Amino acid sequence: MKSQDTPFEGGPMDGRVLPVLLGPTGHPPKTYRIPVPDAAGGPPTVLVYRRVPRGHSRKLGLPQGWKYEFAAEGDKGAGRWSGGPSGLKWPWSKPGTTSGSESDTTSGTAPDATPGGRRDDADE
Repeated sequence: MKSQDTPFEGGPMDGRVLPVLLGPTGHPPKTYRIPVPDAAGGPPTVLVYRRVPRGHSRKLGLPQGWKYEFAAEGDKGAGRWSGGPSGLKWPWSKPGTTSGSESDTTSGTAPDATPGGRRDDADE
């Protein structure tokens, strides 16, 4: 596996450079989690670092390399695909229903093809 020396900024790892394994695309992972054991034997504290571009090329604006910045909020705010409170969201998923949504049954009768629950000639 190929690795790349990647600098860390902020947090307890500030100024350190660690070798990070690269993925199949040649980029390091978007988030880097470092478990730190608790001195009292409790659950470990997890330090979360997010990948950001180190610099950009002049002509094309491509990233020159990557560095990791400390994410003080941890796993929160990782974006749409982070599997937040509603779980993983796929682009083809239907949006969740809300209690304030307007329903087709305004008069309490069964829904039909006529919009707004109005009567038409087929209802007779």
